[in-house]
Amino acid sequence: MTDGILGKAATMEIPIHGNGEAGQLPEDDGLEQDLQQVMVSGPNLNETSIVSGGYGGSGDGLIPTGSGRHPSHSTTPAGPGDEVARGIAGEKFDIVKKWGINTYKCTKQLLSERFGRGSRTVDLELELQIELLRETKRKYESVLQLGRALTAHLYSLLQTQHALGDAFADLSQKSPELQEEFGYNAETQKLLCKNGETLLGAVNFFVSSINTLVTKTMEDTLMTVKQYEAARLEYDAYRTDLEELSLGPRDAGTRGRLESAQATFQAHRDKYEKLRGDVAIKLKFLEENKIKVMHKQLLLFHNAVSAYFAGNQKQLEQTLQQFNIKLRPPGAEKPSWLEEQ
Repeated sequence: MTDGILGKAATMEIPIHGNGEAGQLPEDDGLEQDLQQVMVSGPNLNETSIVSGGYGGSGDGLIPTGSGRHPSHSTTPAGPGDEVARGIAGEKFDIVKKWGINTYKCTKQLLSERFGRGSRTVDLELELQIELLRETKRKYESVLQLGRALTAHLYSLLQTQHALGDAFADLSQKSPELQEEFGYNAETQKLLCKNGETLLGAVNFFVSSINTLVTKTMEDTLMTVKQYEAARLEYDAYRTDLEELSLGPRDAGTRGRLESAQATFQAHRDKYEKLRGDVAIKLKFLEENKIKVMHKQLLLFHNAVSAYFAGNQKQLEQTLQQFNIKLRPPGAEKPSWLEEQ
């Protein structure tokens, strides 16, 4: 009776609805995302051949497909071209076979981990650093979005101030009794426009640097992290396979399979350890680069905004010179910053 209970506990039933679709489990969404990392596209085969026989059939079972309905009954012996074609087809079949076996083992390992039946290799320190990087990237993306919104508002403000200054200047010429009042308001708006263009240049430089840090530097490190996670899954899959073979009976056939599994496991172990080292190095360099870049950009942003709202035009211009920011000269034909986004 105990065996029956254990047998039922080890079996998962997936309900099927009336429309023929399987019922959704709560963890299906997360599982589907993990499977997408394993089920990569298979090799691209351009051969129009059909394989007859079993899964492990030889190249003699390849039947070329032609335009006619009936196979040719010619007894002409195969030439060198046919042998080359068969060799290429056999190589591609081996590639598909290896890819299928690897995908099967990785999928089996992934499902075992998801349902708590398998073990996985964990580097706690590295895992914490990776999770911290992903969280930092999300926060920087939020800052980047807010920075772009600020540049859009500043640009609209500059357009309004420029139009208002022109209107004041026009009215000062047509209203002699208010010429002085309209005149100094026009000058004020022109000064604000000039300072605003300087501030906009500083903010654009700030946004551009954050964008490079997020979409290039951090993304490059995360691509290496994805490769590392895929290598970890393969390593655990072949480790589990080797452990199962080691616990089995030892005979002549098993000994050969065990040696082959040991060699394959060692190759995946070397790949896993290499990528783990690459991730650790990239995370270290990324942190150093992030601190250096953000120290400069935050200082620029603070000085520019403070000088603008204090009305200190000289300090605002000095801030741009300090960070080697060059504004677009008046009349230069260049797309606006909105067109460049």
